[in-house]
Amino acid sequence: MTTSRLIVVRQQVVDALEAEMPDVAEAMLTAGAEPALVSGANGRPARKAGLRCRRIVFERVLRAAAAGEPGVRLVRAHADDVLSEHGRAAGLRVDGATLPADLVVNASGRAGRIADGLRAPEEGGDCGLSYVSRHYALRPGAEPGPVNVPLGLLSLFPGYLAGVFLQDGRTVSVLIARLTADRELAGLRAPEAFEAAVRLIPGLDAWTDPGRSEPASPVLPGAHLRNTYRGQLGADGRVPLPGLVHLGDAVCTTNPTAGRGIATSLMQACQFVRTLGPDVEAATVAFDEWCTERIRPWFDDHVAWDADEVRLWSGEDVDLTRPLTSGHIVAATQADPSLMRVVAPYLMMEALPASLAAAEPRARELYAGGWRQPMPATPSREDLAELVRRTAPLTV
Repeated sequence: MTTSRLIVVRQQVVDALEAEMPDVAEAMLTAGAEPALVSGANGRPARKAGLRCRRIVFERVLRAAAAGEPGVRLVRAHADDVLSEHGRAAGLRVDGATLPADLVVNASGRAGRIADGLRAPEEGGDCGLSYVSRHYALRPGAEPGPVNVPLGLLSLFPGYLAGVFLQDGRTVSVLIARLTADRELAGLRAPEAFEAAVRLIPGLDAWTDPGRSEPASPVLPGAHLRNTYRGQLGADGRVPLPGLVHLGDAVCTTNPTAGRGIATSLMQACQFVRTLGPDVEAATVAFDEWCTERIRPWFDDHVAWDADEVRLWSGEDVDLTRPLTSGHIVAATQADPSLMRVVAPYLMMEALPASLAAAEPRARELYAGGWRQPMPATPSREDLAELVRRTAPLTV
């Protein structure tokens, strides 16, 4: 388990747990996960937005629930291949042994290669962005630092992004994202460079002040971040092996800095449970159609958004000859807060990316009039690069 990595537990995840595994939802709270709330507009009450939760808490609770479920047997081994019989999935070969099954679910993640040759090739690729992060724990009695979004604090600078993500147990994850091609800023993975950088960046300096918090993890690099999509069907448009279903990251991965991965995975799981019936092949086709309509749009959104982020962080201007991508539309709410009526449901994943079309004309008008997203001039990307050269001269 990658227990130190940053996760975002959105309300869709909480809804799935409460609907299918209410005991697990309760166990999350007992283990220390904290409800995240979004302030209501115009005097309306605050709304639930998910859970503030470290990955180690989330995964421990889920694993304990699975281990305690009647009829579930956890096997720690390598899945070699999917077995087939009479044109249907019949189980797995696990460390050379046969494990028979009527239904095989591949939730092996983005790096899984089980039955890789059966489906049509995946679409997508590297998102062009990488990050480094570190967990910090607030000292006893210390007050939290500044926030500007429900998740915590997000600040865009020319050439990089800085963020603080609120978690449970008075802990936060502090992150600096960069262009993957920016090899100089890759040196921020060195603890000395990272600590010097967070002391320099406004907002991050407050959260990581030694009088307020202390490091609670190593510096963790996040690279090879991919936006990918791969449906259930083969190249011929048919279910290649009835009884074999792919879920979670085996279907879709997106840039984790937006925190959509667990939500899209559990949304898939809930939908497949609803779809599954006596005809597994028909259920698989129906599930694939649902994913095309409800999951793929988030992949398409990230491909376009991240490409624009790469251009923006590289110093390019907004291209008004093309449709505005979601990142530019979201940014325009800073100039016209009324756009949040359209943008907020998208940010909460309550409305698909296509819903932003209603806000695009007004956002375009703002950009055409000369408005650009405000960014602090310092510390610049060059300031961070110079800091890396002083504290961690060897970059890879």
